[in-house]
Amino acid sequence: QVQLVESGGGLVQAGGSLRLSCAASGRTFSNYHMGWFRQAPGKERKLVAAMSWSGGTTYYTDAVKGRFTISRDNAKNTVYLQMNSLKPEDQAVYSCNAHPTWATLIGRGGHYWGPGTQVTVSS
Repeated sequence: QVQLVESGGGLVQAGGSLRLSCAASGRTFSNYHMGWFRQAPGKERKLVAAMSWSGGTTYYTDAVKGRFTISRDNAKNTVYLQMNSLKPEDQAVYSCNAHPTWATLIGRGGHYWGPGTQVTVSS
């Protein structure tokens, strides 16, 4: 089992930046592909960014390309999401997810979810 805890959310003005962190514990972190999902009120949870276990493969949804950057530090069992040029439409609860299979992760995500961290963007 993998335990995930997100941090770094908060209130920011449009155009500002935030850096989210997701600390993992339990199973070997480096065996898992990692992803960031977000869910706004009344909407489905959607994948925002993902990174393979080695860091060699990344995925970004079109809405965040060029603004968000995912990274990971396997020595610290942590995955990050640097969010720049934030827009009001980025406002959501952001959750990280871990899965050993890439297709599952970028599909609907796997079984292991963190509780999420709220990102609020004021216009």
